[in-house]
Amino acid sequence: MSGCIFCKIAAGEIPATVVKRGDGMLAFKDLNAQAPTHLLVIPTTHVGTLNDAKDPGALGKLLAFARDVAQDAGVATKGYRVVVNTNPDGGQTVFHLHLHVLGGRVMHWPPG
Repeated sequence: MSGCIFCKIAAGEIPATVVKRGDGMLAFKDLNAQAPTHLLVIPTTHVGTLNDAKDPGALGKLLAFARDVAQDAGVATKGYRVVVNTNPDGGQTVFHLHLHVLGGRVMHWPPG
Protein backbone atom coordinates (compact mmCIF):
# COMPACT_ATOMS: atom_id res chain seq x y z
CA MET A 1 0.00 0.00 0.00
CA SER A 2 1.38 3.39 -0.96
CA GLY A 3 2.62 5.36 2.03
CA CYS A 4 2.60 2.46 4.49
CA ILE A 5 5.82 2.55 6.49
CA PHE A 6 5.81 -1.22 7.10
CA CYS A 7 5.28 -1.92 3.39
CA LYS A 8 8.28 0.31 2.69
CA ILE A 9 10.35 -1.57 5.29
CA ALA A 10 9.31 -4.89 3.73
CA ALA A 11 10.31 -3.59 0.28
CA GLY A 12 13.70 -2.40 1.57
CA GLU A 13 12.86 1.25 0.88
CA ILE A 14 13.23 2.22 4.55
CA PRO A 15 16.06 0.71 6.60
CA ALA A 16 15.29 -1.49 9.58
CA THR A 17 17.23 -3.91 11.72
CA VAL A 18 15.84 -7.12 10.24
CA VAL A 19 16.23 -10.21 12.40
CA LYS A 20 14.37 -12.75 10.25
CA ARG A 21 12.75 -12.89 6.83
CA GLY A 22 10.97 -15.70 5.05
CA ASP A 23 7.76 -17.11 3.60
CA GLY A 24 6.09 -13.72 3.18
CA MET A 25 6.96 -12.51 6.67
CA LEU A 26 9.49 -10.17 8.19
CA ALA A 27 10.70 -9.49 11.75
CA PHE A 28 12.63 -6.40 12.75
CA LYS A 29 13.56 -4.44 15.87
CA ASP A 30 11.05 -1.89 17.14
CA LEU A 31 12.58 1.60 17.29
CA ASN A 32 10.43 2.41 20.33
CA ALA A 33 11.30 -0.68 22.37
CA GLN A 34 9.13 -1.39 25.42
CA ALA A 35 11.23 -4.34 26.61
CA PRO A 36 14.86 -5.48 26.23
CA THR A 37 13.65 -7.59 23.29
CA HIS A 38 10.94 -5.87 21.24
CA LEU A 39 10.51 -7.15 17.72
CA LEU A 40 7.79 -6.52 15.16
CA VAL A 41 6.53 -9.35 12.96
CA ILE A 42 4.65 -8.40 9.80
CA PRO A 43 3.31 -10.01 6.66
CA THR A 44 5.22 -8.56 3.71
CA THR A 45 1.97 -7.96 1.82
CA HIS A 46 -0.30 -5.24 3.16
CA VAL A 47 -3.07 -6.20 5.57
CA GLY A 48 -4.37 -3.16 7.46
CA THR A 49 -5.57 -4.71 10.72
CA LEU A 50 -6.34 -8.07 12.26
CA ASN A 51 -9.97 -7.41 11.30
CA ASP A 52 -8.90 -7.28 7.63
CA ALA A 53 -7.07 -10.64 7.70
CA LYS A 54 -9.09 -13.18 5.73
CA ASP A 55 -6.83 -16.25 5.69
CA PRO A 56 -6.73 -18.18 8.97
CA GLY A 57 -3.81 -20.25 7.67
CA ALA A 58 -1.76 -17.11 7.04
CA LEU A 59 -2.52 -15.91 10.58
CA GLY A 60 -1.33 -19.25 11.95
CA LYS A 61 1.89 -18.96 9.94
CA LEU A 62 2.41 -15.42 11.23
CA LEU A 63 2.01 -16.59 14.84
CA ALA A 64 4.36 -19.54 14.27
CA PHE A 65 6.89 -17.14 12.70
CA ALA A 66 6.62 -14.95 15.84
CA ARG A 67 7.28 -18.05 17.97
CA ASP A 68 10.38 -18.84 15.90
CA VAL A 69 11.57 -15.23 16.20
CA ALA A 70 11.23 -15.44 20.00
CA GLN A 71 13.22 -18.68 19.98
CA ASP A 72 15.94 -17.14 17.79
CA ALA A 73 16.05 -14.06 20.06
CA GLY A 74 16.66 -16.25 23.12
CA VAL A 75 13.51 -15.28 25.02
CA ALA A 76 11.33 -18.34 24.39
CA THR A 77 12.45 -20.45 27.34
CA LYS A 78 11.99 -17.81 30.06
CA GLY A 79 8.89 -16.37 28.42
CA TYR A 80 7.67 -13.62 26.14
CA ARG A 81 4.51 -11.82 25.15
CA VAL A 82 2.93 -11.51 21.70
CA VAL A 83 0.64 -8.50 21.30
CA VAL A 84 -1.64 -7.51 18.42
CA ASN A 85 -3.07 -4.01 18.71
CA THR A 86 -6.14 -3.53 16.52
CA ASN A 87 -7.55 -0.13 15.53
CA PRO A 88 -7.13 3.12 17.47
CA ASP A 89 -8.82 2.11 20.73
CA GLY A 90 -6.70 -1.05 20.74
CA GLY A 91 -3.52 1.02 20.47
CA GLN A 92 -2.72 0.43 16.78
CA THR A 93 -0.75 3.34 15.35
CA VAL A 94 0.63 1.79 12.15
CA PHE A 95 -2.16 0.34 10.05
CA HIS A 96 -0.34 -2.70 8.72
CA LEU A 97 -1.02 -5.88 10.68
CA HIS A 98 1.89 -6.55 13.02
CA LEU A 99 2.71 -8.61 16.08
CA HIS A 100 4.85 -7.26 18.89
CA VAL A 101 7.19 -9.88 20.38
CA LEU A 102 8.30 -8.65 23.81
CA GLY A 103 10.71 -10.39 26.14
CA GLY A 104 13.84 -10.14 28.21
CA ARG A 105 12.01 -9.04 31.37
CA VAL A 106 9.05 -10.09 33.48
CA MET A 107 5.77 -9.02 31.90
CA HIS A 108 3.21 -7.61 34.31
CA TRP A 109 -0.58 -7.80 34.20
CA PRO A 110 -2.68 -5.94 33.36
CA PRO A 111 -0.58 -4.61 30.50
CA GLY A 112 -2.13 -1.17 30.15
